[in-house]
Amino acid sequence: MSRQKKITYSQAIEELEGIIQDIEAESIDVDSLTEKVRRATFLIKFCKNNLRATEEEVKKVLSDIEEKPGSEESEETESEPF
Repeated sequence: MSRQKKITYSQAIEELEGIIQDIEAESIDVDSLTEKVRRATFLIKFCKNNLRATEEEVKKVLSDIEEKPGSEESEETESEPF
C-alpha cells in the first residue's frame, strides 16, 4: 500500500492552474483528459474543504475574542514589567 503525498492548499492551486492551462492549450491528449479532469475535481474538493475548515477556525477564533473582550490583552499587559 502506498502513502499519498500530502499537499498544501498552495500546491493544489498551482497544480490545478497547470491542469487548466494544459486543457486550454489543448496539450492534453484524449487518453489522459479523463484522468486530468478527475485530478482537477479532487483538487477543487480539497481546496473547498480547506477553505471551509479555515473559515470555521477563523469564526471560532473571532467568536472567542468577542466572548472575552480584553481578557487576554489585560493578562498580557499585567505580566509585562513596564
